[in-house]
Amino acid sequence: MAIKLLTPSDITTMVANQARSRRLALNLTQKTLAQRSGVSLAVIKQFEHTGKIAFHSLLKLALVLDCLDDFEALFTQPHTEKVISLDDLLNESTRQRGRE
Repeated sequence: MAIKLLTPSDITTMVANQARSRRLALNLTQKTLAQRSGVSLAVIKQFEHTGKIAFHSLLKLALVLDCLDDFEALFTQPHTEKVISLDDLLNESTRQRGRE
């Protein structure tokens, strides 16, 4: 079972870094991305620096960066892994002695 301890702040930073990397991979400047997406240059700069952006603006950027399809599955797939407490996790990993 995978345990993820990412905070919303960690994820916003990660998404901003991935968007910046995608922009650079497509050889787009921030200014060009702003022109093509309709999102202001100031908002793009702030997003790439802080990770903060309005959801609608993020979708506009995703459209230009050809990542809009990634949002289709958001909130639709049920969690297949059972959520357990930390106590349950610790109990699972306790070693048991074999018979003598």
